[in-house]
Amino acid sequence: MKEALQQLLTQAVEQLKVSQVIPADSQPRIQLDRPRDKSHGDFASNLALMLAKTAKMNPRALAEQLIAALPANDLIAKADIAGPGFINFTISQQQLLGQLQAAYASQRLNVELSAEPDCVVIDYSSPNLAKEMHVGHLRSTIIGDAVSRTLEFLGHQVIRQNHVGDWGTQFGMLLAHMEELDASDSQWQLSNLETFYKAAKKRFDESETFADRARQLVVSLQSGDQYCNQLWQQFIDISLSHCQEVYDRLGVKLTRADVMAESAYNDKLAGVIEHLRERGLLVEDQGAQCVFLDEFKGKDGEPLPVIVQKKGGGYLYATTDLAAIEYRQKQLGGTRLLYFVDQRQSLHFQQIFTLARKAGFVEGELDIEHLAFGMVLGKDGKPFKSRDGGVTKLADLLDEAQRRALTLLQQKDNELSPAQQQHVAEVVGISSVKYADLSKNRTSDYMFDWDTMLSFEGNTAPYLLYAFTRVRSVFEKAGIDMAEVPGEIILEHEKEQALANQLVKFNETLQSVANKCMPHFLCGYLFDLAGAFSSFYEHCPILNQDDAALRNSRLKLSALTARTLQQGLALLGIDTLEKM
Repeated sequence: MKEALQQLLTQAVEQLKVSQVIPADSQPRIQLDRPRDKSHGDFASNLALMLAKTAKMNPRALAEQLIAALPANDLIAKADIAGPGFINFTISQQQLLGQLQAAYASQRLNVELSAEPDCVVIDYSSPNLAKEMHVGHLRSTIIGDAVSRTLEFLGHQVIRQNHVGDWGTQFGMLLAHMEELDASDSQWQLSNLETFYKAAKKRFDESETFADRARQLVVSLQSGDQYCNQLWQQFIDISLSHCQEVYDRLGVKLTRADVMAESAYNDKLAGVIEHLRERGLLVEDQGAQCVFLDEFKGKDGEPLPVIVQKKGGGYLYATTDLAAIEYRQKQLGGTRLLYFVDQRQSLHFQQIFTLARKAGFVEGELDIEHLAFGMVLGKDGKPFKSRDGGVTKLADLLDEAQRRALTLLQQKDNELSPAQQQHVAEVVGISSVKYADLSKNRTSDYMFDWDTMLSFEGNTAPYLLYAFTRVRSVFEKAGIDMAEVPGEIILEHEKEQALANQLVKFNETLQSVANKCMPHFLCGYLFDLAGAFSSFYEHCPILNQDDAALRNSRLKLSALTARTLQQGLALLGIDTLEKM
């Protein structure tokens, strides 16, 4: 409906250009917003205010002309002018009913596929394989996954790229420690990467002989030595297995096939340096190879360097990122590149994207975005830590979530078997951790609070999961398949109308998530939908309704609610439950 209304306004603007009410070269961006107050209609536009100056007209007078120029249609029931010149639109009841019937009949809930699908290459998760995944990797992993799922659902081609850190100086230290252990001891210690890393670091700090061997192994590894490569590959395989276990528990769509590690670009890095040299962009500074971009200056007003090769010949993140950005456009065919990396890397990515364009690593109108996110904080407002003050391993966090969910479940009256309780606790625990993160604005820090995230009240996973089971129970009692309710939808009660208005916003909500990469838009929508259903359920009898037509209509609205909740949660990477 939003897109159709925008098209009508576009036609109205063109008509006013023909009649010379507004200049022919006007190209306004037509924006429609949902008013907070339903009495102000379904959509509001400031188009008249935007065009008033160029048209040299009073905004309200121009708004009247825009309304008069709208083509004949059955979409708009009413158009009013408010305040200094806003136009409020009310959608016709027939149009609303048509949208609901189409959504009920559609497996996709009438969500449109993109007319011009992109090839979206998404960089997310990207853990350092020297250690186990920790809570700091949570946001990148689940936000990237939710956006990926949404883009795929809308018909875009999505290519996931897990740019794991598997190269560099620290791997020499780890390989040297592996070399000292026999095979069985090495396998046992690698079962806990954190312990293994600490042991290797202790050896590195205490033994100069060990440190020299570690440095030697780095050089040999990066030179392609077969022995070092075999040792390194063993370590990488075990590390990636650790990651995959976490991904599987989180329910994110990342597999080993999506891994495109730092090491994958190693053979391309010399070419990156040579390309920059040919473009006349390289400057040697204290032995290092740098690029100075005038767009980025320090406090002294001098350009900041982008270092692409160290004095000793080693490469940096910038070098690898330039190789990756070229690969993602020219080899993978990406038309939109998304990077889900925390906000502390903002300057780095601004420099890389600018340099990539200036040096010709990317061509044309490629859309490249750094989707920054805030930090996970504890109740003390500081970065979230484990009980012993260390960084919390993600696997331990998920264990704790399931334990707490099970305890909470066992405190409530339920008819679930022990096995069912374990399953529900697993879904509720992990969903609660994910949803608590996804429901917050991506760009903000958020406070990790067990009590809030596991609550059955407020904008939480347990609340939404319970809302879904509540709808399912209606159909279980009725003995009716949700997909086979006969009759038409009738909207007589104000709570039916409110639920219907919320249901038809699903499509535009997903478009907003895809465009701005903000999963919290979808979380907010699902919370509002669950609330609208709760009010509807309280005021509009369903199974006790004597009028068969009205009963079936309310069953259809309930079915649409359940399917929308289930699909929305699936796009967030959250499974639903039949019973809780």
